[in-house]
Amino acid sequence: MNLHEYQAKQLFVQYDLPIPKGVVCSTFYDVERYFLNAGYGPWVLKCQIYAGGRGKQGGVQIVSSKKEALTFAKHWLGNRLVTHQTDVIGQPVDKILIENYINVKKELYFGIVIDRNKSRVMCVVSIAGGVDIEKITKTSPHLLHQVTLHPLIGGQLYQGRVLGYKLGLNVTQVNQFSKIFMSSASMFYDNDLLLAEINPLVIDTDDNLICLDGKINVDNNACFRQTKLFKMYDDTQEDTREVYAKKLGLSYVSLKGNIGCMVNGAGLAMATMDIVKFYGGEVANFLDVGGNVTKGNLIKALEIILFDQKVKSVLINIFGGIVCCDLVAESIIETIISNSVTTPIVVRLEGNNAKFGYNRLINSRLNINIANTLIDAIQQIITITK
Repeated sequence: MNLHEYQAKQLFVQYDLPIPKGVVCSTFYDVERYFLNAGYGPWVLKCQIYAGGRGKQGGVQIVSSKKEALTFAKHWLGNRLVTHQTDVIGQPVDKILIENYINVKKELYFGIVIDRNKSRVMCVVSIAGGVDIEKITKTSPHLLHQVTLHPLIGGQLYQGRVLGYKLGLNVTQVNQFSKIFMSSASMFYDNDLLLAEINPLVIDTDDNLICLDGKINVDNNACFRQTKLFKMYDDTQEDTREVYAKKLGLSYVSLKGNIGCMVNGAGLAMATMDIVKFYGGEVANFLDVGGNVTKGNLIKALEIILFDQKVKSVLINIFGGIVCCDLVAESIIETIISNSVTTPIVVRLEGNNAKFGYNRLINSRLNINIANTLIDAIQQIITITK
């Protein structure tokens, strides 16, 4: 689960990480009221969405007057911001963060992530801050420095000093950096984070280190013990179909293809997607209905796929281990009849009550394509889609 920048900075404050003074506004009136007693600028206004790349699309702006700030707020509040990290419709801007402008002398990168190859938490820093770290890894990997945190004792002060000197900091700044390193490491472990990123971590004209921007990603598996963080979840930033599916207990991820896939079991779902790709098709989603799915949720799952405008055909690949294939067949029939579905559908059933399921589909006299094997099903769906 991602946090907005202002929420990440609220967490930073709890760990004494230095951030610019700021306020978050949800309405145009909030912005107007803030500038009644804001003193002298300049200020930085930032649209709050879950994606990066905001500045390049006008979602971050330095303003020197109340008039400029109100113009920015009027344009963005209630609008959608499209960046290279969003889809084509972008994400809604419901909040704007207003911060005091910081005179920046130098920008650094600071991040703590899980190194899955080593099964350890890793801290990465670079003198090349304020840019996409992925570009640095490809173009200038020698600018990256890293240390591995111990799984039991976490970050150690000497590691902070080592990284600080690699960043070319002076003694005073190294001490500041070491505190940021230690606090960030504690924050990472305490809150079950997958990512804690400060980009850029800046040196201002007074030679102090300040966390100018922050990105936090929390492990979804830890929601039961990180209830305060998960209350911050903003589902308006996510795909509405994914949010709806999540409420139904379904695993759904929207993708860019045109073949809708309803499958049960993550392994079968991934295998189906791989084989569709192998035969030249592009899937529109990952939808795993699981084993204990009900008839009602099967219908809703199929509707989620069918109501996606980019879906040109639907492949249903069900292995009846726990779920009964005849229940799946009934759900398909009911969905087609109640929604007057004309989208081509190919069905492959295997396992528990598969024979009864096929018989119900055939006896329904609906235009449903039956497949006996997975390869047959995928070849049919690709031919139909083309």
